Amino acid sequence: MVRINLLPHREEKRKQRKAAFMALMVLSALIGIGIVLLVGGYNARAIAVQEQRNTVLQTAIAALDGKIARIATLKQEIEALKARQQAVEDLQGDRNQPVYLLDELVRRTPEGVYLKGFRQDGQRVAVDGYAQSQERVSELLRNLSSASPWLERPDLIEVKAGVIGQAKNPRKVVEFSLIVGIKRPRDKDGEGGDGGGKDAGKRGGNTDNGGNGAAKAS
Repeated sequence: MVRINLLPHREEKRKQRKAAFMALMVLSALIGIGIVLLVGGYNARAIAVQEQRNTVLQTAIAALDGKIARIATLKQEIEALKARQQAVEDLQGDRNQPVYLLDELVRRTPEGVYLKGFRQDGQRVAVDGYAQSQERVSELLRNLSSASPWLERPDLIEVKAGVIGQAKNPRKVVEFSLIVGIKRPRDKDGEGGDGGGKDAGKRGGNTDNGGNGAAKAS
């Protein structure tokens, strides 16, 4: 006996396939949403942890900036104190400079050279005088540049012919002007000086920084 199915089976299969497809789509959407939620939650947690770390770092950086500012302020105060201390030491050391200057000028002035005056301006001293010849002036410059522990860098400003003495018995001389530097005690000590100027200071006492005078080597 032959059985014939007159029901619309093809339509039923299409409906089944469509339902299966829709179910698959819904399942895929749910899985996708779940993955997105998981990834988003992981990223949000990572961001929260990183923000917490950033907050800790910013707090530490702010604290370090405060310490650095305080250290910079302390360094400035220390430098200012050092500058004041150095200024006081320089003032104390400069009190004996005229003694060192006079002693060195007497020691280093060769025979035939007469000093008529000097003026001190800071660490530079202008010296005026007479000499029997230009060779004597050259000898004085050599003595001041190499042999003196307190004087340095002599610079000859002017040298010219002159006349001294009475009109009936004039004497031809060489007039000169020079500038020489005088060292501070700390500069001299740093170069390992022999301390001769200090002994001279003990012998001579204190004098004014400038004035007129005469010195001749004995």
